[in-house]
Amino acid sequence: MIRANCRERFTAADFDFVVRSLARSQTDQVSLVDLLGDGETRDSVLDHPRLIDAILSNAGHLSISSQFYFYVLARHVLKEAGIHDRKLSDYVASLLETFSRTNGLEATPVAEKRGRQYVSDLLLALTRATPEQAFLLRAHVGNYSLFISGIFHENTQRRSLRGAPDLKFYEQIGRTNYQMVASHATARRCELNDVYEELADRFREVRLALNQLSDQLLNLDDDMSPSLLL
Repeated sequence: MIRANCRERFTAADFDFVVRSLARSQTDQVSLVDLLGDGETRDSVLDHPRLIDAILSNAGHLSISSQFYFYVLARHVLKEAGIHDRKLSDYVASLLETFSRTNGLEATPVAEKRGRQYVSDLLLALTRATPEQAFLLRAHVGNYSLFISGIFHENTQRRSLRGAPDLKFYEQIGRTNYQMVASHATARRCELNDVYEELADRFREVRLALNQLSDQLLNLDDDMSPSLLL
């Protein structure tokens, strides 16, 4: 289950990168280390534009965690899109981190299917799922729809010309499933109901921000295209 927890999992190497990227002197480094101990101040420091520049200028030579990498990038494009909720940025970053791993593209175990997985299989599985399983399935469908229409939007659009679902389909199915899980007791217990509600309301805006991230900040090729299909 994806949670908004990238900021909770930053490493010592991540903070060292922040200090080296932003500090101008040894005195500044000590001050930054102290400031990073405070959550609110740390969040403010993570918004510094020099961080995104440092990441992009050192691509391929970074010793930072994937959660830090995706948080800084997601936060950057979402802010540019007028979406300033840090918790939402954290969730989107966790989504990108999870789906960047091959096993993150696989469906939840309730689908009970080997090999390639299909969104239609997940929707069919809802007919025999328990309430808890239905929550996980719907959250996965929402997350996957955002990922494929956000990061692999060009690939998705090309496939739609051959009869596969288009971006509007993924927007609709993603928005619908986020709306449905937002009111689930598990979402409230995990403090994700507000995230799901905002993703349902602003799915297209978040998707377009991820389009920008994919087009301008990431270097992807067709070999990385996901294995989940409709």
